[in-house]
Amino acid sequence: WFFYWLCCFFIGCGFYWLWFLLARRDCRVSSGEPQQHHDADEAEKSLSKSEHLKKPQRRSTGKKPHHCSDCGKSFTSSTELKIHHRIHTGEKPYSCTDCLKRFSQLGNLTKHQLTHTGEKPYRCSDCERTFSTSQRLKLHQRTHTGEKPYHCSDCGKSLTSSSELIIHQRTHTGERPYGCDQCGKRFTQSSNLTVHKRIHTGEKPYRCSNCGLSFTTSSYLITHQRTHTGEKPYSCDQCGKSFTQPSHLIVHQRIHTGEKPYHCSDCGKGFVRSSHLKSHQRTHTGEKPHHCSECGKSFALLDILIVHQRTHTGEKPYHCPDCGKRCTTSSNLISHKRTHTGEKPYHCSDCGTSCSTSSNLAVHQRTHTGEKPYGCDQCDKRYSHSSSLIKHQKIHSGDPQSNVLQHQTWVVEHSSVECSPTPDLGSRSQSVECSPTPDLGSRSQSVE
Repeated sequence: WFFYWLCCFFIGCGFYWLWFLLARRDCRVSSGEPQQHHDADEAEKSLSKSEHLKKPQRRSTGKKPHHCSDCGKSFTSSTELKIHHRIHTGEKPYSCTDCLKRFSQLGNLTKHQLTHTGEKPYRCSDCERTFSTSQRLKLHQRTHTGEKPYHCSDCGKSLTSSSELIIHQRTHTGERPYGCDQCGKRFTQSSNLTVHKRIHTGEKPYRCSNCGLSFTTSSYLITHQRTHTGEKPYSCDQCGKSFTQPSHLIVHQRIHTGEKPYHCSDCGKGFVRSSHLKSHQRTHTGEKPHHCSECGKSFALLDILIVHQRTHTGEKPYHCPDCGKRCTTSSNLISHKRTHTGEKPYHCSDCGTSCSTSSNLAVHQRTHTGEKPYGCDQCDKRYSHSSSLIKHQKIHSGDPQSNVLQHQTWVVEHSSVECSPTPDLGSRSQSVECSPTPDLGSRSQSVE
């Protein structure tokens, strides 16, 4: 009997607690608040599920029901339209806590924050290079595979990314959507505008750790650092010469190919560099934008101004390791070194004469062509040497030595002296026989 009553007691307690719980639930249902909140949560979940299910269907049908009222562009979802609107409004609601830079999309902020942490979780399996985003890794891998899935409809050129295609197409359309608010200059890329603005602000955020020099772009810094390391990663496959920049290699290769892609619209002369063409065009326009602050003399090229200023400062930064002679320009030093080596790398194609400098060869070739590029601005006389013109101009200035100078100039311009070494007959010394070409008019001239 004891066990019987004990079991009845527990069964009764169980029924009592069941009745209590049921009554409490009924009380909650009658008040309505918690159940309403629960129903709202369930409705939100079901709504999100339905939206999630609708997205693939919307993509598969290709419908874009959401349109931008500013530019008319269409989108598949209201979220995409909302993000797009920020382009027009300039809204950037996401801010970096480290540098306060702002972004229009949360994903862009997330990618940016990796620049502060240095985290690069995506690794290339071919070269072990790491990247901060999977998209950058994917683009990099195309350098290994050679894949270029994006094609220009105008010229057929293939590119590795859609962004490169968009930028390339601007070369056909002439579109420059990024403009400087200070000078009005426009650019095809936002990065080019950012670099350009540093001209106005003077900002040079990239500093060399070796010498402290600062630069406006990271590429300029990398190129500069090679002056410290001596690295020249770009080599010519024809002569083996190495260069620090790929652009220098491209220009050098034109020496082998003879290509001169830049042509003067006035005289048709070709050049291997655009800067050489620009300098040449100033010979037609007479423009000399670079002025010396000491004497006011003007020059067409900045490099020539720098060399000219050394005549005031007396600076001769280039010195010969053989004799210690100092020169104002590196080209003068190279020419001087040939006096020690005897090198004459410039050869005349007409007679085979060799010269130590290209300028000497150019002067020599005028004996074959008869060219006289230097003309007097006071009379009609022309000369093949600039020095002859300078001597002639002193005649007009009333120089007391004008008669002597006139005679010397006439001899230089009108006598063509042929020199040939006499064969060595045992003596170390060589005698040189020189004979002037007779075309001296009424003046007889003897040359010893």
